[in-house]
Amino acid sequence: MGAEADRLKTTGWKRWGPYVSDRQWGTVREDYSANGDAWNYITHDMARSKAYRWGEEGIAGICDLKQLLCFSVAFWNKQDHIIKERFFGLSNAEGNHGEDVKELYYYLDNTPTHSYMKMLYKYPQQAFPYDQLVAENRKRDRNKPEFEIIDTGIFDNDEYFDLQVEYAKAGIDDILIKIIVTNRGKQAARLNVLPTIWFRNTWDWGYDDYKPQLSDSNGSINIIHKDLDIHSLLAEGNTETLFCENETNIVRFGGINSKQEYYKDGINDHIVNQSDTVNKAKVGTRAAYNYDIEVAGGESKVIRLRLTANEGANFKDFDDLFTAREAEADEFYNNLLPAKNAPEKAMIRRQAYAGLLWNKQFYYYDVHQWLKGDPGEPAPPQSRLHARNSKWQHFNNRGDIISMPDKWEYPWFAAWDLAFHCIALAGIDMAFAKNQLSLLIRDWYMHPNGQLPAYEWDFGDANPPVHAMATWKIYLQDKQANGGVGDTFFLERIFHKLMLNFTWWVNRKDEVGNNIFEGGFLGMDNIGVLDRNTKFTNGAHLEQVDGTSWMAMFSLNLLGIAAELAQANKAYRDIASKYFEHFIYIAEAMSSLGEGGQAGLWDEGDNFFYDQLRMPDGSALKMRIRSMVGLIPMFAAEVLDDADISSNPIFADRLEWFKDNRPDLAALVSRWDERSANGKHLISLLRGHRMKGLLSYMLDENEFLSPYGIRSLSKYHLEHPFSITIDGNLFSIKYTPGDSDGTMFGGNSNWRGPVWVPLNYLLIQSLNTYHEFYGDDFQVECPTGSGNMMNLNQVANEIYRRISNLFLNNADGHRPANGTTEKVQTDPNFKDNILFYEFFDGDTGRGLGASHQTGWTGLIANCLYQ
Repeated sequence: MGAEADRLKTTGWKRWGPYVSDRQWGTVREDYSANGDAWNYITHDMARSKAYRWGEEGIAGICDLKQLLCFSVAFWNKQDHIIKERFFGLSNAEGNHGEDVKELYYYLDNTPTHSYMKMLYKYPQQAFPYDQLVAENRKRDRNKPEFEIIDTGIFDNDEYFDLQVEYAKAGIDDILIKIIVTNRGKQAARLNVLPTIWFRNTWDWGYDDYKPQLSDSNGSINIIHKDLDIHSLLAEGNTETLFCENETNIVRFGGINSKQEYYKDGINDHIVNQSDTVNKAKVGTRAAYNYDIEVAGGESKVIRLRLTANEGANFKDFDDLFTAREAEADEFYNNLLPAKNAPEKAMIRRQAYAGLLWNKQFYYYDVHQWLKGDPGEPAPPQSRLHARNSKWQHFNNRGDIISMPDKWEYPWFAAWDLAFHCIALAGIDMAFAKNQLSLLIRDWYMHPNGQLPAYEWDFGDANPPVHAMATWKIYLQDKQANGGVGDTFFLERIFHKLMLNFTWWVNRKDEVGNNIFEGGFLGMDNIGVLDRNTKFTNGAHLEQVDGTSWMAMFSLNLLGIAAELAQANKAYRDIASKYFEHFIYIAEAMSSLGEGGQAGLWDEGDNFFYDQLRMPDGSALKMRIRSMVGLIPMFAAEVLDDADISSNPIFADRLEWFKDNRPDLAALVSRWDERSANGKHLISLLRGHRMKGLLSYMLDENEFLSPYGIRSLSKYHLEHPFSITIDGNLFSIKYTPGDSDGTMFGGNSNWRGPVWVPLNYLLIQSLNTYHEFYGDDFQVECPTGSGNMMNLNQVANEIYRRISNLFLNNADGHRPANGTTEKVQTDPNFKDNILFYEFFDGDTGRGLGASHQTGWTGLIANCLYQ
């Protein structure tokens, strides 16, 4: 399979990787305030001067697995008041649609072992418009788009540098670094390039006083750390070295300088202000080379460095090694799908994988230690002991490499995001995908009560329970790739913890024990007419279609896993039966609550599922909103082979019991008791007529079906907003194809109309599951009203095609996701650099939200070739 595939089987090749965050400031981990105001405890302006406690940040940054030593690249265009050593963006309160990075950078290439990596940063030659970006966004309300750096006009005349940073590994502890500086303007321009190396501060907190050291050794930077083999950063050519300490500038923050130290911002102040803030003795814990260069218009200059453990290393083999690693990366990706078959799709897919791999991050967080403070620092206020995440004091991940949603926007893991990342990552690095799924079920992540941590801002919130789905999909994919031999250790290990998590959901999120679930937030921020975490004073509670459907899907995922494990271990036969039974009762509850005559979540008149507000007297108020919530029941579908049933007599007997004794329940779900022509049995929430009812809405271009996939809210609600009055307060919801126009959940995402790739992916997968059972004879109209009939596999492929249209060039040569800016669409130095946004405008396909969301939007890599 090639050199990169061989490296994946060899221990150590991932010891160094792109594990440095794009943003550490403004995170919960670094917040030691009394009021939990993370965005203001350490701001972008403070970040250059304050040492971080839990992690590091940088541009194109790399580090070792424990982030003891970091390397990144900083720049100065001779105009800015600070050097560019971290990406700039707005905090949640500053942006008219929440936090947002205001830079242009692209992750262009990466291999699973990080043997070859490439990224591109576009840096203006004029003064960076920090103040303009803040001021203009502050003036805009939520009905206006975000003001981006491309909107300032600073790139219009091409007066900027393309800064391409590439890495190639000569060995496990031998990393070649190439920085290509290209002046896109017509006139010569000067630039300081500052390749920077530093130790994460582990010595100031009162636990370990060992302090490593960097020093100058005849123009090279010598590295001394007791736990690292790498000992040198070599630089080609004669250039000065600058040294300071990776320690907080206490003078800047009102302290007294008693030791005359050279602080974290020493190199910045020396470069920008010519201050005497670097150590003339050329020792410290933070160091940089200073390349002060001039680049002619349209020309490029190359800077070469080598971070190595090899004695006698030099630059003689530098270019040959780079050429070899790049060729091996080509070989690796061409083995997935030869680029000659579909070069544009191959390029997009490769950049999607590059983004997934660049968005790996070293993540360290000990909640107990964070709450109580460190002995080397002032004691935090007592209020912190009862603050955010205080009920998660068992959480201590000790520093792991985790796939992040976006290392600037969301530089912390999120449970349901991570599940989707793993599905995409499994296509290039199955071992890493399985490792990531295994992380969250470990004792130092998972709560003792069985809950999975949701995300750093609030571990105790509820994300949709998709971990079992991802585990099951990845297991089956791995089994198929290995000739039908599955990794049952991986499956069984996670399965036991997933059963605990399922029990937590049943005990904590089923308000009255009727198999209807009230998950609250569930990741889809503002998709409801009101905040779905609302606690009503009159005792009412919201019964959620999506929460209940996720649990039905969870039941079937566990059923499928139990059936698989039962083939080798009879003890799992009872468990398969248990999850089938739970699924049946959820199906009953969604249809009707039976004995009390209370209405279920299905509306027979509308042929749709709706959330409803359950009143204390038992009455229900339906929220007649046609949203993605009502389509999620489609996800609860599992196909079993004859052997899964016949080889498990306990399960088979239970199926027969329900068929004979509770035909009313059997009638609610799919024809699980019937065998298809290919020996399959379908268990799902939807019998054929209900599925056709949902699909008639989903495939209607006036409702859910966008040119770019399935919208999260029906376009019907553009002209027909839904409104409801509760306790004298009016709540309403309308179709909004782009950014949110409300403040719910910070207003920085929107489920009221845009296209989201992950749920489109699940809809597609579900359609293929149904097709596996029904075959080609089961057909629906697609689009609704067109007269064009398709089987469910063809419908799935049609949605694949529309999703792919987000990124593929259209008839005008434009990529819809790139938006309306002409330069981005047509300039050869912009148009083929892809950003994988968080979500997409439901009408135009324009990318919105976090711009490097190659976590779940990276699923496009799975969609392009269907």
